[in-house]
Amino acid sequence: MTGIETIALRGDADRSGPYTIEMRIPAHTRIPPHLHPDDRVATVVSGTWYFGYGDAFDAARLATLPAGSFYTEPAGQVHYAETHDTAVVVQLTGQGPSGTTARASRMQP
Repeated sequence: MTGIETIALRGDADRSGPYTIEMRIPAHTRIPPHLHPDDRVATVVSGTWYFGYGDAFDAARLATLPAGSFYTEPAGQVHYAETHDTAVVVQLTGQGPSGTTARASRMQP
């Protein structure tokens, strides 16, 4: 996922303990289905984030999350996202150690 910038605001997601990161995602970025081992809570800081849950990327199931929106990424729950014409900033908080496990990217019609 080229161009995504992750900034540690508190703690270290790779180590045991609480962490908060900020993700800066460029316009026209698609994040394929993946999961994390820890529960995460997130806030959309700026832009509009398109976010969905499921094993296959399905644009019809994306929720539109404008700045100020709050959502969760439960541990082990496969999810995906994308940006459209504007960059997005998302702040995520969890309990490390964290990580990302990619899923085979499939598209729904």
